[in-house]
Amino acid sequence: MNTHLGRAAVAVAASAMAVSLSACGSAEDGDGRPGGSAKGDEIKVGLLLPENQTARYEKFDKPLIEKEVAKFTRGKGKVIYANAKQDAATQSSQVDTMITNKVDVLIIDAVDSKAIAGAVKRAKDAGIPVVAYDRLAEGPIDAYTSFDNEDVGRIQGKALLDALGDKARDGQIVMMNGSVTDPNAKQFKSGAHSVLDGKVGVGREYDTVEWKPENANANMAAALTALGKSRIVGVYSANDGMAGGIITALKAAGVTNLPPVTGQDAELAGVQRVVAGDQYMTVYKRYAPEAAAAAEMAVALAKGERIDDIINQKVDSPTTKGVPSVLVPGIALTRDNVKSTVVDDGVYTVAEICTDRYRAACEEIGLKL
Repeated sequence: MNTHLGRAAVAVAASAMAVSLSACGSAEDGDGRPGGSAKGDEIKVGLLLPENQTARYEKFDKPLIEKEVAKFTRGKGKVIYANAKQDAATQSSQVDTMITNKVDVLIIDAVDSKAIAGAVKRAKDAGIPVVAYDRLAEGPIDAYTSFDNEDVGRIQGKALLDALGDKARDGQIVMMNGSVTDPNAKQFKSGAHSVLDGKVGVGREYDTVEWKPENANANMAAALTALGKSRIVGVYSANDGMAGGIITALKAAGVTNLPPVTGQDAELAGVQRVVAGDQYMTVYKRYAPEAAAAAEMAVALAKGERIDDIINQKVDSPTTKGVPSVLVPGIALTRDNVKSTVVDDGVYTVAEICTDRYRAACEEIGLKL
């Protein structure tokens, strides 16, 4: 896996992205220099991730960011890590702990983008720059990196339409969006609707509390009761965890010919469901460039350096205008490109994907041990 975010890669990614958000405020100090003061490589980077139910954070984001911080500090930088386990109050307290520990910069993936604003301001008041990671936190953040979230929704919506083909008008779809506390979920939903509206009937739509698979399972069971299993032709699921809960609900209702179900994050279980044909697709997001961008910007900010040559966008949050940002595009992963994406990138080995349960399905698509 390539964990270096080159300038050329950023430039290419920028050509495919557009962000239109609204806000007020400024992301830079009056002299145009982001926060932070001159420091050497011996810096402390506080890393706050939101939860541990989604496999990506512990398996990918944390080790990748640690690796990139080490690279950009010649092995002298230190990452201090905490996970909020989906509790916004806990994360706010973790910010205070990081301030007490005098970290030089914070990377925060917010549990709740609005609730974190006060903690971000406390960090800023303490002279600690803040990089919002994966979710656009409110408050006076200095930089932001994530994926082009509306485009992720468009990718999911287009894939679902491709899967439905001529059957798009034969019934209704169920839309299982993410948590309302996550600004990304709103953007995924917006992107999906921009593709799906007018082309399919939406029988039921849910905002899923805390992105939890069990909540998506309960929502799907309710949709099956309301609509009838024969009328549901497809399911838009905003991520893989929820897709797993949705598919469990479909099978529990006796649905043997599963409708196409979307996903996101390319979690191992999600990829295995794609291989098996239970889940139609997932959005593979290359975490390495996202992590590299966060680390590079964080180190630069901690040292009081400019980040102009790192960013490819400026976006607005509800509280801060013109946040210097790096946005990374996603990729639709289906049975057709498992090898050329997550296998060739070294995210998973064939052995990890093709356990005994999935070996026959793997061989069908050319994945062999």
